[in-house]
Amino acid sequence: MDIWVFFIFFAACCAAAASGALFPTGDWYKSLDKPNWTPPDWAFPIAWTIFYFALAFAGSRVATLPDNKFAVSFWALHIALNTLWTPVFFGARNLKAGMVIITLMWIATVGMIFHCFVLDQIAGIVLLPYIGWVTIAGVLNFSLMQRNPQ
Repeated sequence: MDIWVFFIFFAACCAAAASGALFPTGDWYKSLDKPNWTPPDWAFPIAWTIFYFALAFAGSRVATLPDNKFAVSFWALHIALNTLWTPVFFGARNLKAGMVIITLMWIATVGMIFHCFVLDQIAGIVLLPYIGWVTIAGVLNFSLMQRNPQ
């Protein structure tokens, strides 16, 4: 793994994370009717820190391998959708558009993990827990959309 390539992938993750700082959850999110299984607020920054490191690690492992075009393309699509979701969900407060974006992100994440796994089993394994997190986020988005139709 090339450390400079890791830093480039990590910089992309930091850009995605910055959208969270620009569009914080705020009172609007706190006022939503949430299911009782919603992760506590403190869990989100911890989980995202771990997952952004994992994403940068996996991306940097496959970036220098031959035949990586699908793994890197799905990684790029995933991080673009990841970055887009926060301003749409928290900034525009558009739960339906957020649902569309997170569904596309879930598909891109599956593609990313599959193609990373094909190229480098370690990269694929490191990303496996992330699909669980994206799934929980998607189900939570759907639940919030159903519980808060306004």
